[in-house]
Amino acid sequence: MKIKAWVLVLVILHCISLANSVYGMEPVGGIRDVDGSKNSFGGTSDVDGSKNSCGGIIDVDEHNKNSLEIQNLARFAVDEHNKKQNSLLEFNGVLKARQQVVAGLMYYITLEATDGGKKNKYEAKIWVKAWENFKELQEFKPVGDETANASS
Repeated sequence: MKIKAWVLVLVILHCISLANSVYGMEPVGGIRDVDGSKNSFGGTSDVDGSKNSCGGIIDVDEHNKNSLEIQNLARFAVDEHNKKQNSLLEFNGVLKARQQVVAGLMYYITLEATDGGKKNKYEAKIWVKAWENFKELQEFKPVGDETANASS
């Protein structure tokens, strides 16, 4: 039970940190939109006007998309897929990365890999619980192929 309580505390602290660092939070009165208008408690508007709430999937910025952590997670996804599917994909790079606060972090990474000399795009979903030294490939599928079976 203590671990569940700590996970909840970590999720709440991450959400507060996200709100403070990304959107700016007033000491009293809630969060304000980019235009200065008040927003509801349920979330904050992003610069493009879309709603973003704690626990939602957010884009990893361009600088962090190329971080060693994201690159290593993408390589991990390709390696795990190769093991599970007995394939020989070669990792080329990260195209897009998003993350979501869950019991840890869920990463949604769009990557490019070479399969038999042909470059293809893939989507990988990786669950990370850093405090447990845990990471798991949840899904791995070609981009645009809805009928492809995802590896779990």
